[in-house]
Amino acid sequence: MPSIFQRYDLIGLIKLTISWIVTKVLFRPARLIRVPYYIRGKNSISWGSGFTTGVGVRLDAFSSSNLKTKLIVIGERVQINDYVHIGAIESIRIGNDVLIASKVFISDHNHGRYNQADDMSSPDIPPAARPLFSSPVIIEDRVWIGENVCIMPGVTIGTGAIIGAGSVVTHNILAECIAAGVPAKVIKRYNRELKEWLSV
Repeated sequence: MPSIFQRYDLIGLIKLTISWIVTKVLFRPARLIRVPYYIRGKNSISWGSGFTTGVGVRLDAFSSSNLKTKLIVIGERVQINDYVHIGAIESIRIGNDVLIASKVFISDHNHGRYNQADDMSSPDIPPAARPLFSSPVIIEDRVWIGENVCIMPGVTIGTGAIIGAGSVVTHNILAECIAAGVPAKVIKRYNRELKEWLSV
């Protein structure tokens, strides 16, 4: 395993040191929050020990009427990489030991309602003027989410699941499955007897 001095040049070490100091002062018990970051509604967000981020991470927890309510809850030993955006107005729960690649978008809300009749969601209404509708998102333990994935409102991703790069998750994904595509569909399931991932 290369040492920290082999993995980073001087500028990289300076940036890492700044991020480490910021983390220890502002973001206990996280492991490392890399600068720059963008966090709105910090009081409505919680994370467990070992939480690590890449650069440019954006966490938005909007308009909780109860300041003690946590809209975004991140478990233990979670790693999210560069430019991940997580936005919540109701509830996003991320379990333990979750790995999220770069440029992933997770949201529990939409501008407008698109699964039933709603006059205020008409294309005649500017998107920013449409009312927000939400449905909780749950990402269970040991989930791996690939690069450029979008996870939409109301989705639950089961324990040990894998979401392939570039997927758009619009429906629940069962535990111990691999899902990929737009929209994401299950393509493999883990067989515990054979100890391998089998195509479905």
